[in-house]
Amino acid sequence: MNPAVQLGNFLTCEFASSDEWESFVDRFRKGQQPLPQAWADLFGPLCGGMVDDLVVIGQIGQSLDGRVATATGHSKYINCPAGIEHLHRLRALVDVVVVGVGTALADDPQLTVRQVAGPQPARAVIDPKGRLGADAKLFADDGVRRLLITVEGSAAAPPPGVEVIILTEEDGNFAPSAIVAALARAGMRRILVEGGADTVSRFIAARCLDRLHVTVAPVMLGAGGPGIALPPLDRADEARRMQVRVHKIEDDVLFDCDLSDQRIVIGTAKKST
Repeated sequence: MNPAVQLGNFLTCEFASSDEWESFVDRFRKGQQPLPQAWADLFGPLCGGMVDDLVVIGQIGQSLDGRVATATGHSKYINCPAGIEHLHRLRALVDVVVVGVGTALADDPQLTVRQVAGPQPARAVIDPKGRLGADAKLFADDGVRRLLITVEGSAAAPPPGVEVIILTEEDGNFAPSAIVAALARAGMRRILVEGGADTVSRFIAARCLDRLHVTVAPVMLGAGGPGIALPPLDRADEARRMQVRVHKIEDDVLFDCDLSDQRIVIGTAKKST
């Protein structure tokens, strides 16, 4: 298939061959340029950080009316199969995938790249109260690193081999900057915050994301779990506008939002020239 074709500021993603994707992943992870054009428009911006030596990406899939689940909590699957493959490609390009315990309990995700080629990322769960059981799929011993982010003395009882990161709570939650810094100390340079919506929203509000991928499906759920929820503004003209690249992925529309101009420094800061 042909690579993405630019239509003004709108990119239509035609699906490249599996060989082209594997070539892209190999060059991307080795830091080689130029990247194969079939995927460079979509994933090239994730190669390196603009603020420091880290790249933190948020990802959320939602309906056209801004819902991530129905009123009953059902969410499989709002996005089309190609949108799900996009998420798996994101996983193949990062060092670690992070989810909140609510998502881990509700969906029991595997957080693997089983639908595409590429290396498996490490998996981390944010679980201050130790609610997630040892039989959770993301704790499965399949050869990749597994990390539990919790507090000292929590009820967490992860299976053997799971690395435990101890952080201090702030109002019942961990500061997103503290989570990123702890993962960086564990050797993670490219971090995907995959969900749920509350976790992604807290990372946005804390200015801890370089980029945000919002995949919107052409469906309306009417009610249910909201997508991004941020502190309210008094006036619409107070909202900060961001640079956005828009891609069509079969039935879904992907908004690739550049948040780097507001991201706080967490890792080793880039030197100005």
